[in-house]
Amino acid sequence: QVQLVESGGGLVQPGGSLRLSCAASGNIFSIDVMGWYRQAPGKQRELVATISSGGRTGYADSVKGRFTISRDNAKNTVYLQMNSLKPEDAADYYCNAYIATFRDRFGHDYWGQGTQVLVSS
Repeated sequence: QVQLVESGGGLVQPGGSLRLSCAASGNIFSIDVMGWYRQAPGKQRELVATISSGGRTGYADSVKGRFTISRDNAKNTVYLQMNSLKPEDAADYYCNAYIATFRDRFGHDYWGQGTQVLVSS
């Protein structure tokens, strides 16, 4: 019923930038918090950034000042602008959103399929 589709990953040199997008589609009634997580090989998935429906943001200390999360509520889309990328930012990035549908007004967490970010010279 609900899908989150990420795009924008790829290979970038250290110091470079990438912009990730995640569009939610389906029988959506409302979307609460949206966020980005990442998982590097051999490591646990970690929170990168979140944004509330009202635009309040939060960031992991490791990305503060370099990454910016934003959302377009009309398009049900969340973005992650990543600047000054470092090799340690390389990971699979996953979109997350708490979504209520017309059939499930309580809502649940939904995840995208992930998009790979590689940072290497």
